[in-house]
Amino acid sequence: MSTDLIDVNAPAIQVLGLYKSFGDNEVLSGIDLTVLAGEVVCIIGPSGSGKSTLLRSVNLLEQPTAGSVLVEGIDITDPDADLDRVRTRIGMVFQSFNLFPHMTVLGNLTLAQRRVKKRSKEEAERIAREMLARVGLAEKADAYPSHLSGGQQQRVAIARALCMNPDMMLFDEPTSALDPELVGEVLQVMRRLADEGMTMLVVTHEMGFAREVGSRLIFMADGGIVEEGDPREVLANPRHQRTKDFLSQVL
Repeated sequence: MSTDLIDVNAPAIQVLGLYKSFGDNEVLSGIDLTVLAGEVVCIIGPSGSGKSTLLRSVNLLEQPTAGSVLVEGIDITDPDADLDRVRTRIGMVFQSFNLFPHMTVLGNLTLAQRRVKKRSKEEAERIAREMLARVGLAEKADAYPSHLSGGQQQRVAIARALCMNPDMMLFDEPTSALDPELVGEVLQVMRRLADEGMTMLVVTHEMGFAREVGSRLIFMADGGIVEEGDPREVLANPRHQRTKDFLSQVL
């Protein structure tokens, strides 16, 4: 099927004229966004600005009201697109960790590998242990989520996404549910991924991370992109009053 063919020259993510409404409430109002392979694009903005809805629209967890979303050249809003296949290329990490409490860490990391990737038990466990080591939790394979700190659980969630060998990662405020002292360990893992060249789209309140790691910073408000540019420039010298007002409250 032609919609399954990756265009190696296409952007990792391309959002074109994206609208999303919940009833009479328009949450996204004509978003255009391009994320190139290897970019780390950080999205900031006030609560209710549409950040999470935009992120969830990228892998069609939210069905757009209008517009298109292309992932590596494939229009996933096309009814003929193999959405499940495209989703295997997109890792997603949420605010809540979404780990199965009755399964060990290893069980959580091998489930999707075996069901979706059809890997053998041995291969799935080998990859799971590699990814746990990658996030600094090699010794936690046999632990249950309830025995882990919030930061450790979120790192397990990142490792679970990495087990699927994604081409890109979406992060929806991955540190917002964590106690302040646990935020750093998660951001350290994300920094390492960025250094390794992972394409990342990150909704975050962590301005330091956006400044240090981001290739580009996007400020959203009222369902639209108000301002975007180099993170250091946007944070130090915002052009729009709406951006200035927001940053004056969070910096």
